[in-house]
Amino acid sequence: MPFDIASVRGLFPSLGDGWIHLDSQNGTQIPDAVGSAVARGIRSFPVPGGGLSRQSVEAAAMTAQARSAIADLLDADPDCVVFGPSRAAVVCALVDALPVTRWIGDGIVLSRLDDEENIVPWLRGAARHGSVVRWAEVDVEQGTLPPWQYSNLVTDRTTVVAVTLASSTTGAITDIGQIAGHAHAAGALLVVDATNAAPFVPLTMSELGADVVIVSAERWGGPRMAAMVFSSRAVMDSLTNVSLNPHAVGPARLEVAAAPAALLSGVVASVDLLAGLETNAAGTRRRRLTMSMDATYEYLQRLTFYLVSSLDSLGHVHVIGVDTHRVPLVSFVVRGVAASKVCGRLNDNGISAAFDVPSRALDAIGVSDAGGAVSVGLGMYSTPYEVDQLVRVLGSFG
Repeated sequence: MPFDIASVRGLFPSLGDGWIHLDSQNGTQIPDAVGSAVARGIRSFPVPGGGLSRQSVEAAAMTAQARSAIADLLDADPDCVVFGPSRAAVVCALVDALPVTRWIGDGIVLSRLDDEENIVPWLRGAARHGSVVRWAEVDVEQGTLPPWQYSNLVTDRTTVVAVTLASSTTGAITDIGQIAGHAHAAGALLVVDATNAAPFVPLTMSELGADVVIVSAERWGGPRMAAMVFSSRAVMDSLTNVSLNPHAVGPARLEVAAAPAALLSGVVASVDLLAGLETNAAGTRRRRLTMSMDATYEYLQRLTFYLVSSLDSLGHVHVIGVDTHRVPLVSFVVRGVAASKVCGRLNDNGISAAFDVPSRALDAIGVSDAGGAVSVGLGMYSTPYEVDQLVRVLGSFG
């Protein structure tokens, strides 16, 4: 059965504002179910969990539900799900929680394809401990991260490898399997930022082979809350307590402060929405998620091919990585036109896009020499008509 895009769009009231939203890198539009859940949560959970009052008990129950929802998204253990207000916050907590022995040796391998959220906290931690940082470089033609370089970057003295599953600018999907092999052979902790892939690709913790996976709910229509998921309790328990509560146990040990239950209710609603994108999906939430994400992936892969092909057909537009295997995120340069001017005209025509995105990958590719790159991202609600409108406006620069 074809992906029911009309029904999906009906879940997002903000799509009625007349704009074409092609900036999902900055956050997917919020579904009505998520907004309603957060609004109810604000009224229902004015106090945190951990107490004996009815509201506190209900807040604790909502926290448990949110851990189960993220666990279903990644096929993980709910007791290994840690929450934080942002990706940067959970990575900072992880950096602070690492034992000193993790900072000894050749230290850390980072990737220039990653977002700053999975780079800056590691750089600060390395500077604090005097650790060596090695860099995996980007293929400047395709905007990808070649995995072969990790055979040289990762040594038996490497303690942490942090890498993205997909780029927020080029959309390029990383071959985590090869990288995981090198990391595990060295006994290094493998931290994978799956935020940019989570709205589009069915994820399984065991198949990723990561020790830690990070996702952020605003990328699939949830509130701005991030989750850090561990492959096992043994990995999680090997870290030191960073909570303000010295008596915290389990995943709460790695949460500096308890996550607001109101926002966690939105996280649950957003995962349930993902599970319901395929109307024929049935069974457990994990099974419905898998079926829905498969259907969404197939639809968006076709639409992404149409987007890239349409952009590439414009002689004055250069797409970074035309043949790259990607999630539906694309960056391009308009010849002779600054990215700010391109986005200005797109905005004048009711199209949201992004430019000047902090990106070490785009810096390495050299887009600044061409006036910067424009980044666009499709959402689960995007349509061919919206792609056509984007191409029509870009064609006016020719």
